[in-house]
Amino acid sequence: MANKQNNRNRNNNENMTVEEAGRKGGEATSKNHGHDFYEEIGRKGGEATSKNHGQEFYQEIGRKGGEATADNHDDDFYEEIGRKGGEARSNQRSNNANGNNNQRNKNNNSNNNNNNNNNN
Repeated sequence: MANKQNNRNRNNNENMTVEEAGRKGGEATSKNHGHDFYEEIGRKGGEATSKNHGQEFYQEIGRKGGEATADNHDDDFYEEIGRKGGEARSNQRSNNANGNNNQRNKNNNSNNNNNNNNNN
């Protein structure tokens, strides 16, 4: 039985398994194409998938992914990602507030300069 399975996994040359041929093909493709190539085929694949599947499809794969993640992680994992997410959001809000303050300061300085020029 194992021999039949092994034969099914052999390609036409019978020199390597289908898995080995796929790995070698992937390595060759990776050497010949850069990041942009993979980004483009990923985008095209995503667009094709969205044309062929509705909202229910995405809900179902999201649910399955969530269940798989929950099965593979304990409470510590969720505490950690929650903490990291909270810190990132807090930093984002601080940066936005600083950016708004900087913009207000620039506007005030500009207004002051205009007022000084008008008074001279």
